[in-house]
Amino acid sequence: MELPPFALDEWLATYNFATPPIAFDLASSTGPGFTVAALTQLGGAGLDIGEIALRYAPPQGALAVRTAVAAFHDADPDWVVMATGASEALSIMLCLVSQPGAHVLIPDPAYPAYAAMAQTLGLKTQAYAVGGTSGFAFSAKAILAAVTADTALVILNTPHNPTSVVMPRTEIDTLAAALAERSIRLLVDEVYHPLYFGAPQRSAAGIANVVVISDLSKAMSLPGLRTGWIIEPDARRRQAMINARSYFTVSGSPVLEHLAAHALVHRQAILDRLQQVAETNLALLAALIDGSAGQLAWTAPQGGTTCFPWFRDGRNSRPFCTAAAAAGVLIAPGDCFGHPSHLRIGFAHQAKGFDEAIRRIAALL
Repeated sequence: MELPPFALDEWLATYNFATPPIAFDLASSTGPGFTVAALTQLGGAGLDIGEIALRYAPPQGALAVRTAVAAFHDADPDWVVMATGASEALSIMLCLVSQPGAHVLIPDPAYPAYAAMAQTLGLKTQAYAVGGTSGFAFSAKAILAAVTADTALVILNTPHNPTSVVMPRTEIDTLAAALAERSIRLLVDEVYHPLYFGAPQRSAAGIANVVVISDLSKAMSLPGLRTGWIIEPDARRRQAMINARSYFTVSGSPVLEHLAAHALVHRQAILDRLQQVAETNLALLAALIDGSAGQLAWTAPQGGTTCFPWFRDGRNSRPFCTAAAAAGVLIAPGDCFGHPSHLRIGFAHQAKGFDEAIRRIAALL
Protein backbone atom coordinates (compact mmCIF):
# COMPACT_ATOMS: atom_id res chain seq x y z
CA MET A 1 0.00 0.00 0.00
CA GLU A 2 1.25 3.47 -0.85
CA LEU A 3 1.40 5.81 2.13
CA PRO A 4 -0.57 9.06 1.73
CA PRO A 5 1.40 12.34 1.73
CA PHE A 6 2.22 13.40 5.29
CA ALA A 7 0.81 16.91 4.88
CA LEU A 8 1.82 18.10 8.35
CA ASP A 9 5.47 17.11 8.03
CA GLU A 10 5.62 18.48 4.48
CA TRP A 11 4.37 21.84 5.77
CA LEU A 12 6.84 21.88 8.67
CA ALA A 13 9.81 20.79 6.55
CA THR A 14 9.11 23.49 3.96
CA TYR A 15 9.86 26.19 6.52
CA ASN A 16 11.86 24.64 9.37
CA PHE A 17 14.65 23.46 7.07
CA ALA A 18 14.58 26.46 4.75
CA THR A 19 17.46 28.92 4.38
CA PRO A 20 17.06 31.13 6.27
CA PRO A 21 14.81 29.20 8.68
CA ILE A 22 11.54 30.58 10.00
CA ALA A 23 11.95 33.22 12.71
CA PHE A 24 9.24 32.04 15.12
CA ASP A 25 8.17 28.40 15.23
CA LEU A 26 4.59 28.14 16.54
CA ALA A 27 3.88 25.02 14.52
CA SER A 28 6.08 22.71 16.59
CA SER A 29 4.42 20.40 19.09
CA THR A 30 7.52 19.96 21.26
CA GLY A 31 8.79 21.89 24.25
CA PRO A 32 11.79 24.26 24.22
CA GLY A 33 14.84 22.53 22.79
CA PHE A 34 18.12 21.35 24.29
CA THR A 35 21.63 20.86 22.98
CA VAL A 36 23.67 17.77 23.87
CA ALA A 37 25.92 19.99 25.98
CA ALA A 38 22.98 21.40 27.97
CA LEU A 39 21.49 17.94 28.46
CA THR A 40 24.72 16.36 29.69
CA GLN A 41 25.16 19.18 32.24
CA LEU A 42 21.82 18.50 33.94
CA GLY A 43 22.55 17.57 37.52
CA GLY A 44 25.74 19.63 37.56
CA ALA A 45 28.39 16.92 37.35
CA GLY A 46 28.30 16.38 33.59
CA LEU A 47 27.72 13.13 31.74
CA ASP A 48 30.56 11.32 30.00
CA ILE A 49 29.43 9.28 27.00
CA GLY A 50 32.90 8.72 25.57
CA GLU A 51 33.33 5.16 26.86
CA ILE A 52 29.96 3.78 25.73
CA ALA A 53 30.46 0.77 23.49
CA LEU A 54 28.77 1.19 20.10
CA ARG A 55 27.06 -2.18 20.06
CA TYR A 56 23.46 -3.37 20.07
CA ALA A 57 21.30 -2.67 23.09
CA PRO A 58 18.85 -5.32 24.35
CA PRO A 59 15.68 -5.23 22.19
CA GLN A 60 13.56 -4.31 25.22
CA GLY A 61 16.07 -1.62 26.23
CA ALA A 62 18.77 -1.50 28.87
CA LEU A 63 17.65 -1.82 32.49
CA ALA A 64 18.86 1.70 33.38
CA VAL A 65 16.65 3.45 30.83
CA ARG A 66 13.67 1.17 31.54
CA THR A 67 14.02 1.95 35.26
CA ALA A 68 14.06 5.68 34.51
CA VAL A 69 10.96 5.37 32.28
CA ALA A 70 9.17 3.37 34.96
CA ALA A 71 9.85 6.07 37.56
CA PHE A 72 8.44 8.67 35.16
CA HIS A 73 5.14 6.76 34.93
CA ASP A 74 5.09 5.28 38.45
CA ALA A 75 5.30 1.81 36.89
CA ASP A 76 7.40 -1.35 37.14
CA PRO A 77 10.62 -1.45 35.06
CA ASP A 78 9.67 -4.94 33.88
CA TRP A 79 6.60 -3.44 32.18
CA VAL A 80 8.70 -1.20 29.89
CA VAL A 81 9.67 -1.99 26.29
CA MET A 82 11.79 0.69 24.62
CA ALA A 83 11.11 1.87 21.06
CA THR A 84 12.52 4.30 18.49
CA GLY A 85 10.17 7.12 19.39
CA ALA A 86 6.45 6.81 20.01
CA SER A 87 6.11 6.24 16.25
CA GLU A 88 7.70 2.80 16.50
CA ALA A 89 5.73 2.07 19.65
CA LEU A 90 2.53 2.85 17.74
CA SER A 91 3.60 0.73 14.77
CA ILE A 92 4.32 -2.24 17.04
CA MET A 93 0.90 -1.97 18.68
CA LEU A 94 -0.90 -1.72 15.33
CA CYS A 95 1.09 -4.61 13.91
CA LEU A 96 0.10 -6.86 16.82
CA VAL A 97 -3.64 -6.21 16.44
CA SER A 98 -3.66 -6.41 12.64
CA GLN A 99 -5.96 -9.11 11.29
CA PRO A 100 -8.47 -9.32 8.42
CA GLY A 101 -11.47 -7.07 9.02
CA ALA A 102 -10.11 -5.53 12.24
CA HIS A 103 -10.84 -1.87 12.97
CA VAL A 104 -8.93 0.70 15.02
CA LEU A 105 -10.92 3.49 16.65
CA ILE A 106 -9.05 6.81 16.55
CA PRO A 107 -9.86 10.37 17.65
CA ASP A 108 -10.93 13.09 15.23
CA PRO A 109 -8.98 15.32 14.95
CA ALA A 110 -5.81 13.32 15.53
CA TYR A 111 -2.12 13.06 14.78
CA PRO A 112 -2.17 11.96 11.09
CA ALA A 113 0.06 8.91 11.60
CA TYR A 114 -2.64 7.02 13.52
CA ALA A 115 -4.85 6.45 10.49
CA ALA A 116 -2.07 6.21 7.90
CA MET A 117 -0.06 3.58 9.79
CA ALA A 118 -3.13 1.55 10.72
CA GLN A 119 -4.32 1.45 7.11
CA THR A 120 -0.85 0.58 5.83
CA LEU A 121 -0.82 -2.43 8.16
CA GLY A 122 -4.14 -3.61 6.76
CA LEU A 123 -6.40 -2.25 9.48
CA LYS A 124 -9.54 -0.28 8.87
CA THR A 125 -10.04 2.93 10.82
CA GLN A 126 -13.08 4.50 12.41
CA ALA A 127 -13.15 7.89 14.11
CA TYR A 128 -14.77 9.19 17.26
CA ALA A 129 -15.28 12.94 17.59
CA VAL A 130 -13.31 14.85 20.20
CA GLY A 131 -16.13 17.22 21.16
CA GLY A 132 -18.71 18.97 19.01
CA THR A 133 -19.42 22.22 17.19
CA SER A 134 -18.87 24.47 20.21
CA GLY A 135 -15.51 23.12 21.35
CA PHE A 136 -13.49 20.05 22.24
CA ALA A 137 -13.81 17.52 25.06
CA PHE A 138 -13.32 13.80 25.65
CA SER A 139 -16.22 11.55 26.56
CA ALA A 140 -15.90 7.88 27.45
CA LYS A 141 -19.58 7.48 26.57
CA ALA A 142 -19.05 8.91 23.07
CA ILE A 143 -16.03 6.67 22.48
CA LEU A 144 -17.92 3.55 23.57
CA ALA A 145 -20.82 4.52 21.29
CA ALA A 146 -18.43 4.37 18.31
CA VAL A 147 -17.17 0.85 19.13
CA THR A 148 -18.35 -1.96 16.83
CA ALA A 149 -18.00 -5.73 16.76
CA ASP A 150 -14.91 -5.30 14.54
CA THR A 151 -13.05 -2.89 16.84
CA ALA A 152 -9.68 -4.39 17.82
CA LEU A 153 -8.08 -1.36 19.48
CA VAL A 154 -9.11 2.07 20.75
CA ILE A 155 -6.54 4.89 20.72
CA LEU A 156 -6.78 7.71 23.25
CA ASN A 157 -4.27 10.57 23.15
CA THR A 158 -4.32 12.61 26.37
CA PRO A 159 -3.27 15.41 26.65
CA HIS A 160 -4.52 15.54 23.08
CA ASN A 161 -2.79 16.71 19.92
CA PRO A 162 -3.95 19.05 18.45
CA THR A 163 -6.79 20.22 20.76
CA SER A 164 -5.06 20.08 24.19
CA VAL A 165 -8.05 18.48 25.95
CA VAL A 166 -7.49 15.92 28.71
CA MET A 167 -9.41 12.84 29.81
CA PRO A 168 -9.25 12.49 33.62
CA ARG A 169 -7.64 9.29 34.88
CA THR A 170 -10.87 8.21 36.55
CA GLU A 171 -12.66 8.38 33.20
CA ILE A 172 -9.82 6.48 31.50
CA ASP A 173 -10.32 3.76 34.12
CA THR A 174 -14.07 3.65 33.34
CA LEU A 175 -13.43 3.52 29.59
CA ALA A 176 -10.78 0.78 29.90
CA ALA A 177 -13.06 -1.37 32.07
CA ALA A 178 -15.96 -1.05 29.62
CA LEU A 179 -13.69 -1.98 26.71
CA ALA A 180 -12.33 -4.96 28.65
CA GLU A 181 -15.86 -6.38 28.80
CA ARG A 182 -15.73 -6.46 24.99
CA SER A 183 -12.15 -7.80 24.87
CA ILE A 184 -10.85 -4.55 23.31
CA ARG A 185 -7.55 -3.02 24.44
CA LEU A 186 -7.17 0.70 25.16
CA LEU A 187 -3.97 2.33 23.90
CA VAL A 188 -3.23 5.59 25.74
CA ASP A 189 -0.75 7.88 23.98
CA GLU A 190 0.84 9.98 26.75
CA VAL A 191 3.54 11.89 24.87
CA TYR A 192 2.37 15.17 26.50
CA HIS A 193 2.15 13.81 30.04
CA PRO A 194 2.77 15.34 32.62
CA LEU A 195 2.13 18.87 31.27
CA TYR A 196 -1.26 19.98 32.68
CA PHE A 197 -2.68 23.43 33.35
CA GLY A 198 -5.10 22.40 36.09
CA ALA A 199 -4.65 19.72 38.71
CA PRO A 200 -1.79 17.32 37.95
CA GLN A 201 -2.77 13.86 36.76
CA ARG A 202 -1.16 10.46 37.21
CA SER A 203 -0.13 8.42 34.20
CA ALA A 204 -2.62 5.85 32.92
CA ALA A 205 0.10 3.19 33.28
CA GLY A 206 -1.13 0.41 35.55
CA ILE A 207 -4.83 0.80 34.79
CA ALA A 208 -6.24 -2.61 33.90
CA ASN A 209 -6.65 -3.14 30.13
CA VAL A 210 -4.47 -0.11 29.29
CA VAL A 211 -1.20 -0.07 27.38
CA VAL A 212 0.67 3.25 27.40
CA ILE A 213 3.01 4.63 24.76
CA SER A 214 5.13 7.75 25.14
CA ASP A 215 8.52 9.23 24.26
CA LEU A 216 11.04 11.97 24.99
CA SER A 217 9.98 14.20 22.08
CA LYS A 218 7.06 16.23 23.42
CA ALA A 219 6.84 16.96 27.16
CA MET A 220 10.51 16.07 27.64
CA SER A 221 11.50 18.36 24.72
CA LEU A 222 14.12 15.96 23.30
CA PRO A 223 12.88 14.81 19.87
CA GLY A 224 16.41 14.36 18.59
CA LEU A 225 16.99 11.41 20.93
CA ARG A 226 14.32 9.39 19.05
CA THR A 227 13.55 7.45 22.23
CA GLY A 228 10.11 6.10 23.05
CA TRP A 229 8.54 3.24 24.96
CA ILE A 230 5.57 0.98 25.60
CA ILE A 231 4.30 0.18 29.10
CA GLU A 232 2.55 -3.19 29.21
CA PRO A 233 1.99 -5.09 32.50
CA ASP A 234 1.12 -8.40 30.80
CA ALA A 235 4.27 -10.50 30.28
CA ARG A 236 2.90 -12.47 27.32
CA ARG A 237 1.87 -9.36 25.40
CA ARG A 238 5.14 -7.69 26.32
CA GLN A 239 7.16 -10.55 24.86
CA ALA A 240 5.25 -10.16 21.58
CA MET A 241 6.20 -6.48 21.56
CA ILE A 242 9.87 -7.26 22.19
CA ASN A 243 9.78 -9.80 19.37
CA ALA A 244 8.18 -7.25 17.05
CA ARG A 245 10.84 -4.69 17.89
CA SER A 246 13.54 -7.22 17.06
CA TYR A 247 12.07 -7.31 13.55
CA PHE A 248 11.36 -3.56 13.28
CA THR A 249 14.63 -1.97 14.43
CA VAL A 250 16.56 -4.74 16.30
CA SER A 251 17.32 -2.40 19.21
CA GLY A 252 17.91 1.17 20.24
CA SER A 253 21.24 2.95 20.34
CA PRO A 254 23.15 2.51 23.62
CA VAL A 255 24.33 6.12 23.32
CA LEU A 256 20.79 7.47 23.00
CA GLU A 257 19.50 5.19 25.77
CA HIS A 258 22.26 6.49 28.05
CA LEU A 259 21.31 10.10 27.29
CA ALA A 260 17.63 9.24 27.70
CA ALA A 261 18.17 7.70 31.13
CA HIS A 262 20.14 10.79 32.20
CA ALA A 263 17.36 13.08 30.99
CA LEU A 264 14.68 11.12 32.82
CA VAL A 265 16.65 11.01 36.05
CA HIS A 266 16.89 14.82 35.86
CA ARG A 267 13.42 15.26 34.36
CA GLN A 268 12.22 17.81 36.90
CA ALA A 269 14.53 20.50 35.54
CA ILE A 270 13.26 19.82 32.01
CA LEU A 271 9.61 19.74 33.06
CA ASP A 272 9.90 22.89 35.20
CA ARG A 273 11.33 24.79 32.24
CA LEU A 274 8.57 23.46 29.99
CA GLN A 275 5.82 24.45 32.44
CA GLN A 276 7.19 27.98 32.80
CA VAL A 277 7.52 28.56 29.04
CA ALA A 278 4.13 27.00 28.30
CA GLU A 279 2.23 28.99 30.94
CA THR A 280 3.89 32.29 30.00
CA ASN A 281 3.17 31.82 26.29
CA LEU A 282 -0.33 30.50 26.91
CA ALA A 283 -1.29 33.75 28.62
CA LEU A 284 -0.15 35.69 25.53
CA LEU A 285 -2.06 33.32 23.26
CA ALA A 286 -5.24 33.70 25.33
CA ALA A 287 -4.96 37.47 24.96
CA LEU A 288 -4.65 37.07 21.19
CA ILE A 289 -7.82 34.96 20.98
CA ASP A 290 -9.73 37.33 23.27
CA GLY A 291 -8.57 40.33 21.23
CA SER A 292 -9.34 38.86 17.81
CA ALA A 293 -12.65 40.77 17.56
CA GLY A 294 -14.52 37.50 17.36
CA GLN A 295 -12.55 36.14 14.41
CA LEU A 296 -11.08 33.26 16.40
CA ALA A 297 -12.56 30.82 18.92
CA TRP A 298 -10.89 28.02 20.85
CA THR A 299 -11.03 25.46 23.60
CA ALA A 300 -8.52 26.70 26.15
CA PRO A 301 -5.69 24.16 26.64
CA GLN A 302 -5.97 21.74 29.55
CA GLY A 303 -2.59 20.10 28.96
CA GLY A 304 0.07 19.52 26.32
CA THR A 305 1.83 21.98 24.05
CA THR A 306 -0.67 22.69 21.25
CA CYS A 307 -4.12 24.18 20.73
CA PHE A 308 -6.55 24.12 17.82
CA PRO A 309 -8.40 27.46 17.46
CA TRP A 310 -10.68 28.05 14.51
CA PHE A 311 -11.98 30.88 12.35
CA ARG A 312 -15.60 31.51 13.32
CA ASP A 313 -16.57 32.32 9.73
CA GLY A 314 -15.39 28.87 8.57
CA ARG A 315 -12.71 30.13 6.17
CA ASN A 316 -9.86 27.85 5.14
CA SER A 317 -6.90 28.73 7.38
CA ARG A 318 -4.14 27.79 4.90
CA PRO A 319 -3.95 31.23 3.19
CA PHE A 320 -3.66 32.85 6.62
CA CYS A 321 -0.93 30.36 7.64
CA THR A 322 0.93 31.07 4.40
CA ALA A 323 0.76 34.80 5.11
CA ALA A 324 1.95 34.21 8.67
CA ALA A 325 4.93 32.21 7.39
CA ALA A 326 5.80 35.08 5.05
CA ALA A 327 5.77 37.30 8.15
CA GLY A 328 8.18 34.91 9.87
CA VAL A 329 5.69 32.98 12.05
CA LEU A 330 5.05 29.30 11.40
CA ILE A 331 1.58 27.91 12.24
CA ALA A 332 0.18 24.58 11.04
CA PRO A 333 -2.98 24.81 8.88
CA GLY A 334 -5.92 22.77 10.08
CA ASP A 335 -6.26 20.88 6.81
CA CYS A 336 -3.23 18.85 7.93
CA PHE A 337 -5.65 17.35 10.48
CA GLY A 338 -8.72 17.26 8.26
CA HIS A 339 -10.20 20.47 9.72
CA PRO A 340 -9.46 23.33 7.27
CA SER A 341 -10.95 26.19 9.32
CA HIS A 342 -8.65 25.43 12.27
CA LEU A 343 -5.03 26.26 13.02
CA ARG A 344 -2.67 24.26 15.19
CA ILE A 345 -0.58 26.58 17.31
CA GLY A 346 2.28 25.24 19.42
CA PHE A 347 2.92 27.47 22.41
CA ALA A 348 5.72 25.68 24.29
CA HIS A 349 8.58 25.42 21.79
CA GLN A 350 9.39 29.12 21.37
CA ALA A 351 11.12 30.01 24.66
CA LYS A 352 11.98 33.51 23.43
CA GLY A 353 10.20 35.82 21.02
CA PHE A 354 6.70 34.43 21.48
CA ASP A 355 5.40 37.92 22.28
CA GLU A 356 6.73 39.22 18.95
CA ALA A 357 5.22 36.26 17.09
CA ILE A 358 1.82 37.04 18.69
CA ARG A 359 2.12 40.70 17.63
CA ARG A 360 2.72 39.62 14.02
CA ILE A 361 -0.28 37.27 14.07
CA ALA A 362 -2.46 40.03 15.55
CA ALA A 363 -1.37 42.40 12.79
CA LEU A 364 -2.38 39.84 10.15
CA LEU A 365 -5.76 39.38 11.82
